[in-house]
Amino acid sequence: MAVGKDDVEIIKPRTDKRQYRRLVLKNSLHVLLISDPDADKCAASMNVSVGAFCDPVGLEGLAHFLEHMLFYASEKYPVEDSYLKYISEHGGMANAFTSSEHTNYYFDVNPDSFEEALDRFAQFFIKPLMSADATMREIKAVDSENQKNLLSDVWRLNQLWKHLSSEDHPYHKFSTGNWETLEVRPRAKGLDTRHELIKFYNEHYSSNLMHLVVYSKESVDKIQGLVENKFRDIRNTDRNRFRFPGQPCTSEHLQILVRAVPIRQGHKLRIGWPITPSIHHYKEAPGRYISHLIGHESEGSLFFILKTLGWATSLAADEGDWTLDYSFFEVTVDLTDSGHEHMQDVVGLLFKYINLLQQSGASKWIFDELSTVCEVTFHYQDKVPPIDYVVTVAANMETYPPQDWLVGESLPSNFNPEIIQMTLKELSPKTVRIFWESKQFEGKTEMVEPWYGTAYSVENINESIIQDWILSAPKENLHLPAPNVFVPTDLSLKDTQEAKFPVLLRKSSYSTLWYKPDTMFSTPKAFVNIYFNCPHASSSPESEVLTDIFTQLLHDYLNEYAYYAQVAGLYYGINHTEGGFEVTVVGYNHKLRILLETIFQKIAQFKVQPDRFSVIKEMVTKEYHNNKFLQPYQLAMYYCSLILQDQTWPWTEELEVLPHLEAEDLAKFVPMMLSRTFLECYIAGNIESNEAGSIIQYIEDVFFKGSNPICQPLFPSQHLTNRVVKLEKGKNYVYSNQGLNPSDENSCLVHYIQVHRDDFLMNVALQLLNLIAKQPAFHQLRTVEQLGYITALRRRNDFGIHGVQFIIQSSVKGPKYIDLRVESFLQMFESKLYEMTSDQFKNNVNALIDMKLEKHKNLNEESGFYWREISDGTLKFDRREAEVNQET
Repeated sequence: MAVGKDDVEIIKPRTDKRQYRRLVLKNSLHVLLISDPDADKCAASMNVSVGAFCDPVGLEGLAHFLEHMLFYASEKYPVEDSYLKYISEHGGMANAFTSSEHTNYYFDVNPDSFEEALDRFAQFFIKPLMSADATMREIKAVDSENQKNLLSDVWRLNQLWKHLSSEDHPYHKFSTGNWETLEVRPRAKGLDTRHELIKFYNEHYSSNLMHLVVYSKESVDKIQGLVENKFRDIRNTDRNRFRFPGQPCTSEHLQILVRAVPIRQGHKLRIGWPITPSIHHYKEAPGRYISHLIGHESEGSLFFILKTLGWATSLAADEGDWTLDYSFFEVTVDLTDSGHEHMQDVVGLLFKYINLLQQSGASKWIFDELSTVCEVTFHYQDKVPPIDYVVTVAANMETYPPQDWLVGESLPSNFNPEIIQMTLKELSPKTVRIFWESKQFEGKTEMVEPWYGTAYSVENINESIIQDWILSAPKENLHLPAPNVFVPTDLSLKDTQEAKFPVLLRKSSYSTLWYKPDTMFSTPKAFVNIYFNCPHASSSPESEVLTDIFTQLLHDYLNEYAYYAQVAGLYYGINHTEGGFEVTVVGYNHKLRILLETIFQKIAQFKVQPDRFSVIKEMVTKEYHNNKFLQPYQLAMYYCSLILQDQTWPWTEELEVLPHLEAEDLAKFVPMMLSRTFLECYIAGNIESNEAGSIIQYIEDVFFKGSNPICQPLFPSQHLTNRVVKLEKGKNYVYSNQGLNPSDENSCLVHYIQVHRDDFLMNVALQLLNLIAKQPAFHQLRTVEQLGYITALRRRNDFGIHGVQFIIQSSVKGPKYIDLRVESFLQMFESKLYEMTSDQFKNNVNALIDMKLEKHKNLNEESGFYWREISDGTLKFDRREAEVNQET
């Protein structure tokens, strides 16, 4: 039974109609119940205040390993993998993650299966079984997961950052574990890993260290009864939450310049300082205020200056790793080759901007504007899938008082210049850590990080050196941003007509416009997608690369203006597609048209700036070169698409032409690319039909009208359909390619079976196959046979051509052997299908129906579904309803 539920009012968005109830069970388990009568999925998340910091010395990764093991079996449900099997067969998914101080377990499932799923989930924390056989197999899985990460620069450099901290602080630890830490070393010490695992669980997993969120369509009273019944037997051993006071860095780990060798091409600076955690002042939000300004990209900002000088292609500022006891404020800059040569000037300019902020003092109008944007964002936030929501809220429960469990730190409201100034003072040359990554340091370092093998060197830099860099940095006009004109003030909802599906609002030789007013989400937001179908954009490897550079240059030209819109919740994208490029604008509709018109004017008046062309060309060249460092499964899926889809060019051919392209080539190409164009348009959301039509009329006037129009309509023969290679029935095709990264021990198999052209009945049959086979495939090939950590069975859809693919990445077996195991699984699974009872089959059909009837959660999700139908050319907007009718 619950021993407490109180009347603390939990702050929620104005548009949120869900009911919430906080309670504490007799065993001190803290619970938040969420009742949503409109829910299509039920979900739960358990956040346990035990993470990698609790790993015993010599057993690094034990907390992460325990997270894996709890999925296997329990005393009440002893059949191995039955939890994941049940979740999968009832339309859901489940996962978990381990961080420094907590481990989070979560799942979702169709509503009619929620009670049993919740019961199976609760057994993780009551009486799990950890058999010796499963323990050994899962150590291999953890090692395979680590193998996947060994050549990832994110993992490598994060571990190096941690490595250069105090060995006495748990932050220094290697957190994920591998075969060495979980088997070899313990065995050498006479330790039994399974025994240590059970001991760790018994010592640390106590109900008073757990926070549970349960999301259901039932009433809060009914959910409460369910939770009390399922979770009351979790043991409470009254453990204290693990705390390790103090910063992870002593003086020897500060005022350092670390040169590190990454895997991928490119240069990066990561500049950080230990600071007082902003979480202690989350209403005053010093970290958010400072990162807003240092990370700003408007005219006069640090990034604008670095970009103008040709030294940087991106900049981000934020509070990185943090707990209640320590925090790091970090600024990350992606450097150009020229920026790499001016590293000292880049750091000098950063400190100049910090000095500007310190001398200017905290500005109330900037804080108020930031607070306004945050308030609008919170109260008009999109509804997200329950599984994402419960994970976020469960993590918040560990940190914030109950009234702020939904808010977290997202509503800064108390302007306190002293607290902001305190944090700014902590961004000092006396405590800085500078990590400088570049392939150019290869062979010039003398140390190696032990877990990932990253080569590095360390140099001490005192305050006077930093002051010299500040004095010698360029004298540029750094200044604070201007007031943001894109902050929405009209958040009213338009009176639009009901429309279940998109309608073809207008059609001409220039464009088609599909329109769908928002009748479901009641948010003051809109979605606009304009696809420029340009046959010349993809006619050769050269044209593909030039179109890519063109879209990235447009972003570059718009950035300092459009960044204000993004800060205010109005986002845009200009993306290279198979047959041209598309412009997408999503967000609050109030100022949307202002941004949209600016984008199209910039396209219409496009001129190549040679200096910016050089920077973007350098960036694109590195992106192409870095394809060889993709994970093998990513490359294998790329090759599959390359073979199947028409009018595609290998990235190696595109890389071959890149060095020869100059600014003049792009200047000639863009008018030719735009000379023949057709616009496919989709507009949805809080926008009236006449507004939507007016937008398209404006775009047509800009591009197709006038005495010397930029564009001409396509010829009829240029309206090509998307084409996919048809694989002959009964024939096998093999495409093999050697891995491009000799340091990567992983290989990958993509086993693709092409099934049929878009057809409702066949689609349903394939979806049923995937639903029934997905978890058995994962269990057999990954859990039992341990072929690789990345093991998946997925449906594939290429422009309405449907199929299924097995994706397996392995460091222990080659693709030929894995392919034999896939064939063996298919034979075994076929016999299992024949053994399935009619009731079992009917249950799977019902689970699929529930999944297909699941409503879209927000405007972006809905628009993505309908835009896929438009861009694929299938136009089956009633697809889900029609496929459900095939099942019933």
